[in-house]
Amino acid sequence: MASFVKRPNGKWAYVVTGARDPSTGRYGQRWVSGFRTKKEATEAYEREMADRRSGRHVAPSKLTLSEFLKSRWLPAIEGTIRATTFDHHRYRVERTIVPALGHLPLQQLTPDDLERFYSQLLKNGRLRGSGGLSPQSIRHIHATIRRALNDAVRWKLAQYNVAIGARIPRATQPEMKTWSPEQLHTFIDHVRDDHLFAAWFLVCTTGLRRGELLGLTWSALDLEEGSLRVVKTIVNVGWRIVPSEPKTQKGRRSIALDGATVAVLKEHRTRQLEERLAWTEAYEDHDLVFCRENGTPLNPETFTLTFKRLAATAELPPIRLHDLRHSYATAALAAGVPVKVVSDRLGHANVGITSDLYMHVPDEMDRAAAERVADAILGTRAR
Repeated sequence: MASFVKRPNGKWAYVVTGARDPSTGRYGQRWVSGFRTKKEATEAYEREMADRRSGRHVAPSKLTLSEFLKSRWLPAIEGTIRATTFDHHRYRVERTIVPALGHLPLQQLTPDDLERFYSQLLKNGRLRGSGGLSPQSIRHIHATIRRALNDAVRWKLAQYNVAIGARIPRATQPEMKTWSPEQLHTFIDHVRDDHLFAAWFLVCTTGLRRGELLGLTWSALDLEEGSLRVVKTIVNVGWRIVPSEPKTQKGRRSIALDGATVAVLKEHRTRQLEERLAWTEAYEDHDLVFCRENGTPLNPETFTLTFKRLAATAELPPIRLHDLRHSYATAALAAGVPVKVVSDRLGHANVGITSDLYMHVPDEMDRAAAERVADAILGTRAR
């Protein structure tokens, strides 16, 4: 049962009387105030009662967003998701979300709070240097908030997920930068004397992801048959290098290797065995195809920086390491390899992803297609 009281400040409240405390003989009371009129207070009380009857009621709490995210949500999800995914959530929470919104009570967070937060990030959200974050980066931050608030609702810590109603910046697909087959050839020639020449060669001829390349083991490589199996990856989690697994079932795959790639890998194997003998007992055997001279795993970030340096000294257009994968795919499609085969080799979850990524068609491919189709229809008259 509730009573309705007008406070000295002119606002109305409803007061819910609870059970009697045996030690004091007093009845407990819970005040919910801040309503402009008695009607608003009455309607709020009726909504609470309806929520209680339906099991949707959320008890009032002063828990802040910071306390929820850092003390409850992050500890709860750790171990239930991939280590790299957890690290991304933790980084966004600690470096971006909590500094800006952490002081707000969880139950008072609004869609407007989030929209103003995203707007600010667009202007000056970069942690290093000046400038704003990209719309895509903000969408990642929004995804973390939305997932956390979904759990808050499920745990009955919040009435509803305010992130669902918040507008987020529209992401634009960045223009894909790739190297031509001739430029890939130039790069391979330029790095021929590099200690990791075989790694550069393999990524150019297979389009492996960075983690797949650095996690490749000799036990997953068959140089006689000319194939490799992607079953393990290496990733950075914070400052640690840890083994992981492909994200999807399609990521676990077998890839055929051409003769030239097999020959390069055989030479690499011989050189690695010589290094192992030179290090004697100090060598750490992790069965890795690509590693440091003492057998320890390569740092993925260091590998990326090495690629940037080598690409610059080769005087080639600047692209990301991941763009070698795009360059391979574009070259394969231009060579007439069916999109399904390219998709399987890349480990995409479905062919649609491959088609969407490489829907751009270079002018020469478009012109060649036009000539082939016309020739098929018109024969010699098209010449």
